[in-house]
Parts: sequence; C-alpha cells; structure tokens
Amino acid sequence: MSEAGAEFLVRLEVGWPAEGDDEQRRRLMTAEAERRAELIAAGALRRLWRDPGHWANWTLWCVDDADQLHALLTSLPFHPWMEVVVHPLARHEADPGWSATTTDSGGS
Repeated sequence: MSEAGAEFLVRLEVGWPAEGDDEQRRRLMTAEAERRAELIAAGALRRLWRDPGHWANWTLWCVDDADQLHALLTSLPFHPWMEVVVHPLARHEADPGWSATTTDSGGS
C-alpha cells in the first residue's frame, strides 16, 4: 500500500445470532484479534473506535483503493455476521492534521 492511498471511514457492526455457538464465537474473536493486528502492522487499519452500546466500531483505513478495502474487510473472520457501512474520505484544505506542504510524492 502506498502512503498516498485512499482513506475510508468504516462502521462495522456484528450481528451474532442469539442462538450462535459460544465456542465458535470465542474462536472467531481470537482470529479477529490476530487479523486486526496484521492489518494494523501492514498500515491498512489506522484508527479504531468503539461504538458504545453496540457490538460495533468505527475504523479508519488507508488502502490503495476501494477494491483493496473490500478484500481486507471480507478477510475479517466475523465478516459473514457484519453489517458494513463505508464512507470514502477526501482531504479538506482546512484540516488541521494535514499540511499543505505534504504531497503524494513525499513533499519537499
């Protein structure tokens, strides 16, 4: 993934069935934590916020494009039970966290 990748704000909510197998849920939670660590180490998953009162979170992704994001989201162990809402982001010139001297080619 390049540093000049696209950013996406994504809400993920797990809809685990009430009659779901507890042992399977525990295995999936372990697998999900391992996959999350891989995605963070790769630089694709940049931020993660809990959505209080829900089995859900908001995540900030930096990936090459929407196709890569789709591949990474579907690689999540809980994906079959997730509702996923994706918001593509574009830079705003007044963003205090972004420097106008920073460019996709590395700046000066």
